[in-house]
Amino acid sequence: MNITTAIDGTSARITARGDIDFGTLPPLRAAADALPARVTDLLWDLHHTAFMDVAGLHLLFDRTPVDGPDRRTTVTGLRQQPLRLLLLATDLHPATFDLSRLLPDTAQTAFQQAAPEA
Repeated sequence: MNITTAIDGTSARITARGDIDFGTLPPLRAAADALPARVTDLLWDLHHTAFMDVAGLHLLFDRTPVDGPDRRTTVTGLRQQPLRLLLLATDLHPATFDLSRLLPDTAQTAFQQAAPEA
């Protein structure tokens, strides 16, 4: 896993290169934990992440002190398998896995239409 962080004022972009699983979850969380308190917008860039297991759900949806009410977390670059995982989680537990929080500028129906049939 290769992780890069770019900070621009109050915004940060963390780019993950590689699969997200429980082995890579700790360094990803550490990258978010290392962000300065002034960062209010965190963007997870997953363009280079072809696979994500349930650890990705923990990363994106678990609320930690770093990702509290003062930090908005969004995601970009979802590839097919991570997107399917997020859609499945949302279908099964919509109150827990709210995609509108991660993808605020995109209608959820557009993602459901874009996801290939199982």
